[in-house]
Amino acid sequence: MTEKITFKNWKEVSLFPVETKTKGAKEVLEWAYHTYKDNEIVYASSFGAEAMVLIDLIQEVKPDAQIVFLDTELHFPETYEVIKKIEARFPDLQIEKRKPALTLEEQAAAHGTALWKRDPGRCCQIRKVEPLKEALTPKEAWISGLRRDQSPTRAKTDFLNRDDKFQNIKICPLIHWSWEDVWTHIREQDLPFNELHDHGYPSIGCFPCTQAVGDGGDSRAGRWVGSGKTECGLHTN
Repeated sequence: MTEKITFKNWKEVSLFPVETKTKGAKEVLEWAYHTYKDNEIVYASSFGAEAMVLIDLIQEVKPDAQIVFLDTELHFPETYEVIKKIEARFPDLQIEKRKPALTLEEQAAAHGTALWKRDPGRCCQIRKVEPLKEALTPKEAWISGLRRDQSPTRAKTDFLNRDDKFQNIKICPLIHWSWEDVWTHIREQDLPFNELHDHGYPSIGCFPCTQAVGDGGDSRAGRWVGSGKTECGLHTN
């Protein structure tokens, strides 16, 4: 638990104004980068639609902010392409592409081929959870693009969250944003975005575990279809 936030001041610092153009997101980010030093905070980005909004807002507050992308080596080509576009648009951002300890070949040798089919939870643990834990171990806080209306499991997310899994503070500036809000900002700012969003992919993860979905409903519906799994484990304790 970081010393910068205590049980006594938790509620006080969580009361950010939501009746603003960014529904509190800009104010949360300004507070975060004022409260935590460069080496104390990082944005863990998936480079999906929400990420485009957050990156745009973050670079206004902290042009050289640290961003970590969990490169599972199983992402769609379109995901890597949008990262290149962001790097060109905001060259001062420090984007780290962090890979798992095991290559795909080493994982197959240790756990069998296509682990994501037989045990997707274990695959996510190896390729996402453990790499993020390594990235967050020296940090006091991290930023995430969670929104409350993404799924029932995220409906109670706050601006500031005690993260027991990674033992720090998880900051979620976009909790009050809707899917429409996200795309309005992307269009107004002419931001690059993953082309898969135009083809029925509201949430984009690794290609073996992500499918297109119909309009409406849970935006996580296309993830790990048929497995009963909707979260990779980064946001669950």
